[in-house]
Amino acid sequence: MTAMLRVGAFRLLCALILIFLAAPIFAIIPTSFSSGEYFVYPLPGYSGRWYAEVVRDPTWLRALETSLIVGSASAALATLLGTTAALGLSRTRSRWAPVIVAALISPMITPIVIVAVSLFYAYAAVGLVGGLAGLILSHATLGLPFVTITVLATLKTYNTTLDRAAESLGAGAVRIFFTVTLPLIAPGVISGALFAFAVSLDEVVVTLFLASPEYTTLPREIFSGLRQSISPAVVAVSTITIGMSCLLMAVVALTARAAKRLR
Repeated sequence: MTAMLRVGAFRLLCALILIFLAAPIFAIIPTSFSSGEYFVYPLPGYSGRWYAEVVRDPTWLRALETSLIVGSASAALATLLGTTAALGLSRTRSRWAPVIVAALISPMITPIVIVAVSLFYAYAAVGLVGGLAGLILSHATLGLPFVTITVLATLKTYNTTLDRAAESLGAGAVRIFFTVTLPLIAPGVISGALFAFAVSLDEVVVTLFLASPEYTTLPREIFSGLRQSISPAVVAVSTITIGMSCLLMAVVALTARAAKRLR
């Protein structure tokens, strides 16, 4: 009975912590349906006018298009590099492997302002500041640690005997990877790619340093909107972004469940 009470108290505590963390995020959702001109509580009424305004406004649509392009391209690049790095690190016994891992995940643990300033000076030297290529590369840099860690975790349960069995049957390294290795680690790769896309979708500090007005992403447009005027249109876009993030996390959860069944 005491053990059951402890488990129940622990679950209640976890639920309260989750509510405390999530409540400020979801508190803004009702205001996106406000009929008023400003972002205020209590709401004067309910309306979907601000979502209609976002759909009609070319500025928001252009920012959304840029975010999707940058997010998809950076996630693809981060997935390619992160998966390759994870495969190499999982198969090496070099004493430098922990150092390499630390270097790969450094963008995750370094303050984002420092990362932004460093990328700005590095990209300015080669003419990548203000362009789409620099934005994609910078977002890929931020997403790379998530892919590397996720794929490395997946590879810890990978049975390398399958690779040796395929090799004994005459398969080459490339064929082994695409027919044996990749299908088995695909859930980890997909999860890493989704995390990288979510990081890109949320990034604003690096974008402020590197992007030109021509390539304004959704988070940067939200940031600018909050500085200029607190309009419910900004909250409507924020609600859309929250929905996209929740959808990505749901896909990650389903992928993890599929990986568990696969194992």
